Amino acid sequence: MASAVLPSGSQCAAAAAVAAPPGLRFRLLLLLFSAAALIPTGDGQNLFTKDVTVIEGEVATISCQVNKSDDSVIQLLNPNRQTIYFRDFRPLKDSRFQLLNFSSSELKVSLTNVSISDEGRYFCQLYTDPPQESYTTITVLVPPRNLMIDIQKDTAVEGEEIEVNCTAMASKPATTIRWFKGNTELKGKSEVEEWSDMYTVTSQLMLKVHKEDDGVPVICQVEHPAVTGNLQTQRYLEVQYKPQVHIQMTYPLQGLTREGDALELTCEAIGKPQPVMVTWVRVDDEMPQHAVLSGPNLFINNLNKTDNGTYRCEASNVVGKAHSDYMLYVYDTTATTEPAVHGLTQLPNSAEELDSEDLSDSRAGEEGSIRAVDHAVIGGVVAVVVFAMLCLLIILGRYFARHKGTYFTHEAKGADDAADADTAIINAEGGQNNSEEKKEYFI
Repeated sequence: MASAVLPSGSQCAAAAAVAAPPGLRFRLLLLLFSAAALIPTGDGQNLFTKDVTVIEGEVATISCQVNKSDDSVIQLLNPNRQTIYFRDFRPLKDSRFQLLNFSSSELKVSLTNVSISDEGRYFCQLYTDPPQESYTTITVLVPPRNLMIDIQKDTAVEGEEIEVNCTAMASKPATTIRWFKGNTELKGKSEVEEWSDMYTVTSQLMLKVHKEDDGVPVICQVEHPAVTGNLQTQRYLEVQYKPQVHIQMTYPLQGLTREGDALELTCEAIGKPQPVMVTWVRVDDEMPQHAVLSGPNLFINNLNKTDNGTYRCEASNVVGKAHSDYMLYVYDTTATTEPAVHGLTQLPNSAEELDSEDLSDSRAGEEGSIRAVDHAVIGGVVAVVVFAMLCLLIILGRYFARHKGTYFTHEAKGADDAADADTAIINAEGGQNNSEEKKEYFI
């Protein structure tokens, strides 16, 4: 904000200008105030105004305020120094300017439907001795006119990295673009282009997609001082992924497979695109002759022990293939133990690489199989162990009984017949001679 005054004694010239005919009056006053703009004011400035910030298309209000008014003339000029209002009279033929208030202490004017061309300095002039001038700056905010989002590929494959771009055009000042995937904020890279005081911002996002991202919106959101609320646009991700396979036991309902019963398994495969073919195979063996295959269903009637094994459901689509395994164990007709029904899904195109979830499923199946061991087998093992222990006890008893007797050391030989210790020693040394007399008998 700046101010200026006319030279001392200009009051007479101004009074003459006011008394002049209307056509000449405004020209004379413009000349006087143009001269005032060249000479700075002293400390007695009484004219004040404020800068204005307005959104394009809305209304700007300009107020020229006077402290300690002495009924001096107030006028408002545009950036080209054309008079908008002189007191309460509007010489400028722009009907967007309307008088809101006029008094000896204030001149308030509104400007409707503001455009970017209205931006600039507007001058308030107060005719005093010396005259005073102050300016206000109108700043026009322009929200982005177009917000566009573009995805590099309409359909992506899980694990693939795609490029997403968002463009906010013709804004002032430049916009800030934020990225979201669902409710999660992501970080993009923005570039700003300036053209004729307007800005175009383009933000790039590199996104690696997974099957969980299918149907999730990618949101481009704009932050701008001229925008209230959320200005955003979005695109929904379309992600193709390999099948997910799960085996469900339809029959028997109690889950226990006994000899003579029937077994029905249903293979559920979900993928994008949906698998067109689901097949059943028996791992490391041929499918039983009495097994019936009907689409995703496997039916085996009159189960017997030869049906034991691993049955695999395989599904595939254009992305890859996957499978799940069912381990069948046929119990005796008297079995009451609940088996563990389990499956094992492997990674596509590989029979060896398993994810952590599949491995946990496999361990659960193995533990279930251990818990389902036939009680008759356990009883047989216990009986064999008890019989073996009884046989061992009998054999050890007979062995110790046959080796019962009296044993002598070398020094003790001949001591029985000796009269004293010396004789016993002599007899012991010559014990070899009478060894024929000392014999041992075994019972």
